[in-house]
Amino acid sequence: MLTKRIIACMDVRDGQVVKGVQFQQLRHAGDPAELARRYNVEGIDEVVVLDITATLETRQALRRTIHAVASEIFLPLTVGGGIRSEADAEAAIDAGADKVSLNTAALRSPELITTLARRYGSQAVIVAIDAKRRDDGYAVYVRSGTSDAARDAVEWAREAEARGAGEILLTSMDKDGTRSGFDCGMTAAVSTAVNIPVIASGGAGGLEHFADVFTAGCADAALAASIFHYADTSVSELKHFLQGRGIPVRL
Repeated sequence: MLTKRIIACMDVRDGQVVKGVQFQQLRHAGDPAELARRYNVEGIDEVVVLDITATLETRQALRRTIHAVASEIFLPLTVGGGIRSEADAEAAIDAGADKVSLNTAALRSPELITTLARRYGSQAVIVAIDAKRRDDGYAVYVRSGTSDAARDAVEWAREAEARGAGEILLTSMDKDGTRSGFDCGMTAAVSTAVNIPVIASGGAGGLEHFADVFTAGCADAALAASIFHYADTSVSELKHFLQGRGIPVRL
């Protein structure tokens, strides 16, 4: 079994980290650079910075924030939000990102996935999928969860892989911020449909939740925000817990 990754996510608005519930009720969670510095010391495997209003405001992700975070960490950094073109991706990578995450733009212009994969390699291109349970499937939403994309998450994940994506960042909008556990069913459905890593996101609230999504959910990585931001769970504690469950992690 490959080593499972633990990823800290920072949703950034107006230069500060925020966290909400089901993409609403945002509250302040700290300074991006300060949190990045802490995570670097604590042993997080990767950091994701999502500029959550860049797409809605039709602008690039905040270059200053990306640079500030990249200066504090010595591990992979993914940047998402406002990546609508090759130039936007270039700006993010020039500012210090190792990977870029595409969401709305990937659905509108799927060829952008291929363009970026050819330029930077598939390992640098993540397609983010925000989805809700609906009937027998999982409906994809875009524009920070405000618009129904009329696509199924499993189908879209397969297409994203075929177009060159190196990873899928799958967020359950139903679970986001609830701390009630990841949506293991949705994660497993996507994970078993593609051959690239799937990062589970949305719902982390305790140690058991991570164990569940790595086993029942078949996830390759698990992303969380609030439980790390507010120090409810330490990265070290989580990794030792997972190791005790026989789940391979990097200590």
